Amino acid sequence: MTRTTVTPRPQAKTRTERPKLYKVILLNDDFTPRDFVVTVLKGVFRMTEGEALGVMLTAHRRGACVVAVYTREVAETKAQQGTSAGQAAGYPLTFTTEREE
Repeated sequence: MTRTTVTPRPQAKTRTERPKLYKVILLNDDFTPRDFVVTVLKGVFRMTEGEALGVMLTAHRRGACVVAVYTREVAETKAQQGTSAGQAAGYPLTFTTEREE
């Protein structure tokens, strides 16, 4: 009789997949005062004065600027908070989200 040796297959380890990331984008408009945009960026996104000023100026020059990158739920919440702050003050300030490639 022949003996057959069977080696057990290694079990595949399950890896948790990293969550997809989303960019929060500030859109430029010609009506919202720059100081108000800086205040919203500091309040909602916890930026310093210098960081908020840089983001605001980039959006002003290029039409849009990525503010931060978060998981989907956090990005949508932050974008909604920023947009709502603008609406509450009567400005068309707009933040959007977009999936990061």
